[in-house]
Amino acid sequence: MHCPFCRHADSRVVDSRTSDDGASIRRRRQCPACNRRFTTIETASLSVVKRSGVTEPFSREKIVTGVRKACQGRPVNEDDLAVLAQKVEESLRAGGSAELDAYEIGLAILGPLRELDEVAYLRFASVYQAFDSLEDFESAINSLRAEREERAAASGDAAATDDEPTADVVPDRA
Repeated sequence: MHCPFCRHADSRVVDSRTSDDGASIRRRRQCPACNRRFTTIETASLSVVKRSGVTEPFSREKIVTGVRKACQGRPVNEDDLAVLAQKVEESLRAGGSAELDAYEIGLAILGPLRELDEVAYLRFASVYQAFDSLEDFESAINSLRAEREERAAASGDAAATDDEPTADVVPDRA
């Protein structure tokens, strides 16, 4: 690490600490030439290879921006989007690869977005997976319904599906 004061080519680490979120390391360094101290922050880099072949740094903000469009008019707030972006980044980093295709990022978004809001998921998937027909939408909707029914059956709450009225719901008769 070059000294920012005298540009000496070397420095020694005086102290190292991880950040509060554990995503970076703060290092206190001292230059052997001028004896001045400075701080560096180290993070693991994650690069995205776009379809055009261009490589750029991973950005949570780009995930939030893309998903925000799908969530327009839905009951999803900025905190929800930030948590989704964090989940996506964590799952991508857990894969262990330093370079990712943009397509992989889109696939990583689909799962957490489905949990967050099914309508936003359908909007995002329709663009991302290039739905060409009504059959594509029907297939995605049927898949969501089947998943919901499986969750309801697993939790023992068969009445949780939207398709059938429950026995304890009685219409008001005046």
